Amino acid sequence: MAYRIALTFEDGATRFIDCKPDEKVLDAAYRHKINLPMDCSDGVCGTCKCRCEEGSYDLGDDYIDDALTADEAAQRMVLTCQMRVSTDCVIAVPVDSATCKVKPTEQGGEIVSIDLVSDSTIVLRLRPDDPGAITFLPGQYVNLTVPGTTRHRAYSFSSKPGADEVSFLIRNVPGGLMSDWLSKTGAPGIRMSFVGPNGSFYLRAVERPVILLAGGTGLAPILSMLEVLADQGVAERIHLVYGVTRDGDLVEIDRIEALAARLPRFTWVSCVADPESGHPRKGYVTQHLSDEHLNAGDCDIYLCGPPPMVEAVRGFLTEKGVAPRRFQYEKFAPSEAA
Repeated sequence: MAYRIALTFEDGATRFIDCKPDEKVLDAAYRHKINLPMDCSDGVCGTCKCRCEEGSYDLGDDYIDDALTADEAAQRMVLTCQMRVSTDCVIAVPVDSATCKVKPTEQGGEIVSIDLVSDSTIVLRLRPDDPGAITFLPGQYVNLTVPGTTRHRAYSFSSKPGADEVSFLIRNVPGGLMSDWLSKTGAPGIRMSFVGPNGSFYLRAVERPVILLAGGTGLAPILSMLEVLADQGVAERIHLVYGVTRDGDLVEIDRIEALAARLPRFTWVSCVADPESGHPRKGYVTQHLSDEHLNAGDCDIYLCGPPPMVEAVRGFLTEKGVAPRRFQYEKFAPSEAA
């Protein structure tokens, strides 16, 4: 038996390692050729100090206070040279991946389908060469290479970790490098490659009500999170506000409804910014967030959308005087035309 450890680095790269029972995390990383920061390896210097964001572990009592104070330990700071895990864990490493000699991981697979689900959105599905090797945290992205070029675009998984197929919601940008290739050249059976996973925008342990805010194809990482939440059967309230520009931009509604059926305390609404829309809820996501949802700040907010939307939500929270316990957000912008 082994536990799965996700190491997240300051540059956004994430690598997964297996840690054996009673094996120290530092040793497990070294076994995977990842050189985490270290000096003494005896719990004396504190060089290997990281933060455990999720999971259970034991640090023993062989380290000294100068290496890790009681206050730091209470904040889930850890010494990887002393840390033994008893569950899967997520560990934030306070350096970039290159410092630890972590090389980008390239993987590939065949296109299963390319569906233009609206004028603005393409759903791409790939069957990986080795589905078991596709590891990521729900909400993370990869750099997907445009076949026949050395250029890539960043896309978040809309599928959950461990699925036999991976999927992405891709903004259909007129003349865009990736969307142009998908709509004109791409076809089932063609191979594509990607590098990752990357990103600090991912689902953390659910300890309080959760608000999910998605703008356009920013729905992709939110769907991945919802799939995992549905599998976990969380007891906390979860509320999604999904905003788009025009009626035709609304996608994956059936999938959201199916997820709602699996999550007893999940509620959601969609809204359309176009004032000429026939949708029952017009305007922006901030207009459809109530004080009840915000729960006086005792909530976790995950937000993915274009930069103006992200800034609007941040301004809205400031005006309301609400400081969420956790506020994770990711901005995206459509790629320029090729």
